[in-house]
Amino acid sequence: MSMAVVAMLFASCEDSKKKEAEAQAQAEEMRMQREQDSMMRLEEENKMKMADMEANSIAAKAMNNEKYSTLVAALQAAELADTFKGEGEYTVFAPTNEAFSKVPKATLDNLMKPENKAQLQALLKYHVVAGKWNAADVQNKIKENNNNYEVTTLDNQTLTLSEKDGKVMIKDATGSMSTVVDANMDASNGVIHGIDKVLMPKK
Repeated sequence: MSMAVVAMLFASCEDSKKKEAEAQAQAEEMRMQREQDSMMRLEEENKMKMADMEANSIAAKAMNNEKYSTLVAALQAAELADTFKGEGEYTVFAPTNEAFSKVPKATLDNLMKPENKAQLQALLKYHVVAGKWNAADVQNKIKENNNNYEVTTLDNQTLTLSEKDGKVMIKDATGSMSTVVDANMDASNGVIHGIDKVLMPKK
């Protein structure tokens, strides 16, 4: 009789352990599923954020504006378009098509050649400053610096900004002056200010 009771207790104990183990395994499986679902949601959210950022990036804004089609072609030839689709904050002094038309066609065609990619990259980076500076920020800095505000471009050269008749003027390394004609085109990774002349760096 006692042996039967012991056997029953043992069986009951084993059954409880089995059920407990099954419950733990089920709970662990549910926890892992929740984690996986959470990671998938996060990944999807990140993809949507990236897609939204790219759709509103500097590159996308320029691509969707006919006035900057020559600049877009140059960015693509220099393999820099992806840089301005991604994360970061940039202020781009973007030459309009009219600005590019002032550059001799032979010079521009030569720059677009694959063998001159490094030179074209340097030229384009000379039009970009790190950070997001809208027109009001730029004008404030110019005033703070006695109408002579120097900024460092992405290719480590200098542009000098000033103001004349309420317009922002940019002096390049050759001493040539360009005017901001289309300010504050806001983008997810910076801002574009259209200019009426291509800026020339030191050679």
